[in-house]
Amino acid sequence: MNMVNAILGKKLGMTQVFAENGDVIPVTVLKAGPCVVVQRKTTQSDGYDAAQLGLVEVPPPRRVTKAREGHFKKASANPVRFLREIRLAADGGDVNVGDKVLVDLFTVNEFVDVVGTSKGRGFAGVHKRHHFGGGTGSHGSMFHRAPGSIGASAFPSRVTKGMRAAGHTGNVQVTARNLRVVQVLTDDNTLLVEGSVPGPQGGYVLVHKAKAPHK
Repeated sequence: MNMVNAILGKKLGMTQVFAENGDVIPVTVLKAGPCVVVQRKTTQSDGYDAAQLGLVEVPPPRRVTKAREGHFKKASANPVRFLREIRLAADGGDVNVGDKVLVDLFTVNEFVDVVGTSKGRGFAGVHKRHHFGGGTGSHGSMFHRAPGSIGASAFPSRVTKGMRAAGHTGNVQVTARNLRVVQVLTDDNTLLVEGSVPGPQGGYVLVHKAKAPHK
């Protein structure tokens, strides 16, 4: 027996809501689902239990490759842009191709992990990329935004791997953990979670129940 414990969605933006005691709560609005199970993987056929979810969007994609067209046709599903494979828990109901996954999977005050792709910032220096403090800005130090020493010349006579330096910043997968669910709007397939979520407005996200929730 298996259960889907995640859903696909899009980041719509941030706003704020008021708690009953008047506190202001910053929230991120997520369009969560509806999703459909496009493919089912089992221990017998694939060595593990998983379900491939597709995010249903309107309008659907205009162009689909022949390979993807055959993939969706095999599942008798309409083409979608965003697909992700979800490992299945071992304590839920059975999951089959064509099943729907909706936002009512989550409840208020539950904790979730949100996986997204951070905003790409291009090539950046160590100040912006790694939050270096830099040197003094006066008295002709000539050391303002430089990274400092990157290794000794005698030994090992090279720059060690993993040294923090300037380079491409952002556009990587980021997981925001233990975000509290503030509201679940089932009629609009919308989820409001406390705090910020990685990625730009309109970016795709994966929302799943927190793996290590707050006690």
